[in-house]
Amino acid sequence: MSDPTPDAPAPDAHPRDRLSRELGLGDATFLVVSGVIGSGIFLTPGRIADLLPHAGWIFAAWLAGGLLSLAGALANAELGAMYPRAGGDYVYLREAFHPLAGFLVGWLSFFVIYAGTVATLAAGFASGLAEFVSLGAGGQIAVAIGVTWLTSVVNYLGVRYGALANNLTAVFKLGALVAFSLLGLLLGSGSFENLRPPAGAAAGLSLSAFGLALSPVLFSYLGWNSSVYVASEIRNPARNLPWSLFLGVALCTLVYLLLNAVYLYALPVDALRGAPNAGEAAARALFGGLGGRLVAAFVLVSILGTLNATVLVGPRIAYAMALDGLFFRGIDRAHPSHRTPAGAIWVQAAMASAILLALETFERALDYTTFAILLATMADVAALYRLRQRQPERTRPYRAWGYPWVPGLYLVASGAVAGALLQSRPFECAMGLALLALGLPFYAFFVRRS
Repeated sequence: MSDPTPDAPAPDAHPRDRLSRELGLGDATFLVVSGVIGSGIFLTPGRIADLLPHAGWIFAAWLAGGLLSLAGALANAELGAMYPRAGGDYVYLREAFHPLAGFLVGWLSFFVIYAGTVATLAAGFASGLAEFVSLGAGGQIAVAIGVTWLTSVVNYLGVRYGALANNLTAVFKLGALVAFSLLGLLLGSGSFENLRPPAGAAAGLSLSAFGLALSPVLFSYLGWNSSVYVASEIRNPARNLPWSLFLGVALCTLVYLLLNAVYLYALPVDALRGAPNAGEAAARALFGGLGGRLVAAFVLVSILGTLNATVLVGPRIAYAMALDGLFFRGIDRAHPSHRTPAGAIWVQAAMASAILLALETFERALDYTTFAILLATMADVAALYRLRQRQPERTRPYRAWGYPWVPGLYLVASGAVAGALLQSRPFECAMGLALLALGLPFYAFFVRRS
């Protein structure tokens, strides 16, 4: 159901919000699926195999990532159903603690997480394209910046265009991945012996290595909360928003476990280590060179789908902050005919381009982004506890299952992974923290201005 008049917000939206409710449960679920399944499942398994000694621990890491994402989704489902507005964690932190807390997590989410993810995906796309077309380092950066601006234009033209492109790529992506997995296991020339753990398998694993392996795993699950950022554009958000999170995370976890089974069926762990594109390497082992080329081409399509979903979601954070006077002027205006946060879309594209120029490689952008994701989602879960205390009588269409223990598990596990990243990747983490601190003088400026 759309707004009652073209310029009136929905009753439970921000009074100045001019985005319209055009997304159903399928749109929101596929937004999560496309937000999650992109480059990570293809480009990170080689790095994970570098850190973990055998197949059993690799499966454990991917399952742990899915369960942690589900724990975070349970908390976000309650928060999103309570506050079905654009902006996601910015809104929750503002309501739970203070406008400054909301501003800082919104600043982090927009400038580091979403702009960083756009940059990471664009870099992954350019790297994959270089397998087909000769591109130097400068050419890859140029392609990455170009595809960033192209997807931004698509989402500028309307949320329905972005959602339609997202739905089509999500359905294609799921179908192709399931088909590849089943054909690989049934017809490919692999070995199930690769899946068996060796004797004394646990001896070669350290908790630090498992924590570091969870960094690329959690990056690969990034997007599990995509639908909360567009809550003001989802019809019947009290029902559809929680279900979109649960269905999206469940689908992605099942697909990830299935794909890892195919990778390890095709390649022993030693051969998987360091593989730049696990999907392509597994397809070559299973079906020969043509299979590898087809999967490499599919990876490019998959990355484009996730890039589109990320470009769609991120600008809603800056838009929500600007509605409260806590962002640059003009970002609070929806395009009069496209009904999209046009100014925020262009700011995100510019920031992603700057990150590409600064970090240049997929791997460095990945760690920069994952650390910020952990900080922001931990803040979300902390907001759940705080709001249970501050607003016990507020209507909660959904109440987080397993509270307080399941959200607490998410906090502890995510904190451990963030600590491991801070110790092993100090430059990338420090860059994210510096951008977070940079938000403080901007907050003071915006408050004085308003």
